[in-house]
Amino acid sequence: MSVTLPPSDSPRARPTPTGPVLFARYAFGPNRLGLCGPEDWRSLLELGAAALGSEETGTVAPSEKLSLEIDRGLRDLAAGFEGAYPYLELIASANGIEDPLDLRVVDAYWIGNALSDHVDPVLMTRSIDERFRAQLPADTWKWLQGKPEAGARPTHAFHVFDVFPMMGTQRRGSVADAVGLMDTCRIRWGRVQEVTGDSLVVNAVPLGLVEGKLALMEPKVQTVRRWLDGAGFVPDVEPGDIVSLHWDWACEVLSPSRLDALQRRTVHQLELANQTL
Repeated sequence: MSVTLPPSDSPRARPTPTGPVLFARYAFGPNRLGLCGPEDWRSLLELGAAALGSEETGTVAPSEKLSLEIDRGLRDLAAGFEGAYPYLELIASANGIEDPLDLRVVDAYWIGNALSDHVDPVLMTRSIDERFRAQLPADTWKWLQGKPEAGARPTHAFHVFDVFPMMGTQRRGSVADAVGLMDTCRIRWGRVQEVTGDSLVVNAVPLGLVEGKLALMEPKVQTVRRWLDGAGFVPDVEPGDIVSLHWDWACEVLSPSRLDALQRRTVHQLELANQTL
């Protein structure tokens, strides 16, 4: 079963973030929980949120000088994400882009776009070989090694569905626990039902098991955070909007094209993961 959500009926235009700001939006959820990246999660939140101007929060867009300070601070923090940053470097290098935090590169990793699609499987295999082979038994590595040639691309969905389980992280509990962890770790999507203070009530598409295979299930209601200590990345969210989610955090409001990109690449990576589940 593969379940997607239609886009918002009347999506509103929103300012395009910089690459470092987009990275912060998606990296913050697990960083706050101590799961990846530097310990200074508060700076990641505050710098990422400071880049937004919002009538709701009473803030204005930062000055050019402050924007440069935000950019430098976020770049320093992003380089400390040992899981995500090498993927950014791979995507950038494969596409002849000097900056791993170029907006297109960051979007390619978290959501998926033409840049991640066009990474040569040989380059991707070499990258995951350098990063993960020494940590895996030979019989496990052979399955991961074949994923790029089979169609896997260097997105966060690939890391969650294929690398994460094979590294043994999921094997500490039951299958149900493993699927639940994968679901919260992947970038997922949900339609906003209510905006309630620091939280959003969303109708989100969860991950589940169908006949022993990973699948997207029927949407269900859950509550996620949108603010922490007065800071967040979705200041003007409204009921009906589609938001992306990472762990318990709302990352951004998705445009129809980026919602479609996320849904299609999630389904693609699920199909590949199920080949060796």
